[in-house]
Amino acid sequence: MKLASLLIYFLCICHTLHAQHHIIPEPVLFDSKNEVFTIDAQLDIALLSTDEKAKITTNLFQAHLKKLGLVSTISSKKEKNRLVVSLNNKPNKTLGDEGYFLEVQSKQITLKANTNAGLFNGFQTLKQLFPASKATGEVHNINIPGCIITDYPRFKWRGLMLDVSRHFYTVNEVKAYIDQMAAYKFNVFHWHLTDDNGWRIEIKAFPKLTEVGAWRVERTGRFGDQRPAPHPNEPKTYGGFYTQEDIKDVLEYAADRNITVVPEIDVPGHSMALLAAYPEYGTTSDFRYVSPGNKFAEWYGNGEFEMFVENMLNPANEKVYNFLDQIFTEVAALFPGEYIHMGGDECYQGFWEKNQEIQEFMKSNNLKDTHALQNYFVNRVDQIISSKGKTMIGWDEILDSDLSKNAAVMSWRGMEGGIKAAKAKHQVVMSPTTYCYLDYAQGDHSVENWIYASLNLKKTYEFDPTPEGVDPKYILGGQGNLWTEAVPKLSFAYYMTYPRAFSIAETLWSPKESKNWSSFFNKTEKHFERFDSTNTNICKAVYEPIVKVSLDGEKLMCELSNNVPGSEVYYTINNTYPVKFGKKYQKAFEIPEGDINLRTQCFRNGKPVGRILVLHRTKLLERAKK
Repeated sequence: MKLASLLIYFLCICHTLHAQHHIIPEPVLFDSKNEVFTIDAQLDIALLSTDEKAKITTNLFQAHLKKLGLVSTISSKKEKNRLVVSLNNKPNKTLGDEGYFLEVQSKQITLKANTNAGLFNGFQTLKQLFPASKATGEVHNINIPGCIITDYPRFKWRGLMLDVSRHFYTVNEVKAYIDQMAAYKFNVFHWHLTDDNGWRIEIKAFPKLTEVGAWRVERTGRFGDQRPAPHPNEPKTYGGFYTQEDIKDVLEYAADRNITVVPEIDVPGHSMALLAAYPEYGTTSDFRYVSPGNKFAEWYGNGEFEMFVENMLNPANEKVYNFLDQIFTEVAALFPGEYIHMGGDECYQGFWEKNQEIQEFMKSNNLKDTHALQNYFVNRVDQIISSKGKTMIGWDEILDSDLSKNAAVMSWRGMEGGIKAAKAKHQVVMSPTTYCYLDYAQGDHSVENWIYASLNLKKTYEFDPTPEGVDPKYILGGQGNLWTEAVPKLSFAYYMTYPRAFSIAETLWSPKESKNWSSFFNKTEKHFERFDSTNTNICKAVYEPIVKVSLDGEKLMCELSNNVPGSEVYYTINNTYPVKFGKKYQKAFEIPEGDINLRTQCFRNGKPVGRILVLHRTKLLERAKK
């Protein structure tokens, strides 16, 4: 009897372990099977479709196998002991355009979908069923756990934005960034191509946009007042741009990976690079330059700011609209996607208010103030983009305009703009700073780059693009944004994007009801191993304590917390170390006066996880007083 009970217990434990998976984003339906498909150095693939895109997608998976050291063959014969890939003859309504069905049995793996997009997504899941491995060369006996998966996305728009203006990324680097996002079923790459710091897209009608606007003087260090403004004759050696052939290359590469590219031409503000090339489209005769990241504005909070250098186009100049028409003509011809992003954010109107020509234009057009003038500009750009057969999307400031119903809104200043836009029956992409700004610090700013604010992995996982009271049919989806003031290279772009992009991917793909922080965290740890196995940079700040300080009268009080399930936080405040011999955090405590450091670290199963934080009392006091 005892033996039978032990056997049942053992089988239950085995089934539980077998049922676990580490797929990100979480599939809609996942059922484990007590089977294993074993690959012994070679995987045969039966592609039961003549669709050219399906062939490309299957070839991409075959290339992945080659990187693992596996030999693979592709044929049209359906036999056992192989991966069988097919498109449904009759569409499965449940799967839609991007869903897939995947079954792993001991003798066969089956992947089905309605479209090539679904096949691509299914291949990404299958790749995650392979074990993470550092091995290259000949590989034997890879075991794929048996399972049945039915999966499809919650949202149509699952995006990441990369800012290539503040720092330029080469074509190969952009492709690598696209590869990584495709692995997690993102399907929109928002390419921020123009800004004050560089114009990155070749426009053949206006060659100076890249001859002049793509280059700036060399500066190092943080953006801001520590970077001097350029001198008129200083060499401009930092930058770069994409030719139209480069862009076509990236677009084809992205399309093969089920990714649509949305270009952004940021106007009327953020146009210093444009005005450096064509100063006649501004309102002043000041010295024009591409910003090297020097301080050219003062921010007062609550969205209020003042520009010291003009970065706005002149909306009273009819030639500006002719200029933009030609630019968007070339952009629309290059990019096959539905949307073109016009920016429209952070428009400083001070220079408009001082310009006599603009004031006269406003009177003659019955525009009561510069806000109405900005609305006029946005509508003119909307008409231009619409005339090219495209749909305009812009940051939520464009809502101040009397927008056409076709225009879409990307909400970044919280969720409010998106809520307002959806209630006005505009299509909306939610991208609020509170959950989706990937340039924000991921951990304590004693060990992370501090830029504006912080956003940890747990907070990002709380994102939901569909607020209560909003009709979900107007929510296209969501997007994470990586602005690159402090991100000068690709390896650090990965570090800032991941793992927070994991949580955004799961939010945008998986059913809301299936989200679970503990489960997601466990999966994330396995994906840390995957990034490590390919020597790809990833942030692990989630392992570290969260330090919160406040003043209680004269007392400096400290609270510690963390987001690691099953862990504890230890600390010392007497300049002793290592921290494991300190105190286990129980409740808020006082940090006494003196020349002392707070040292704190997370521990799990008696072992440290994440970096130790060391913060001097003076730094903590500064935080408490803010």
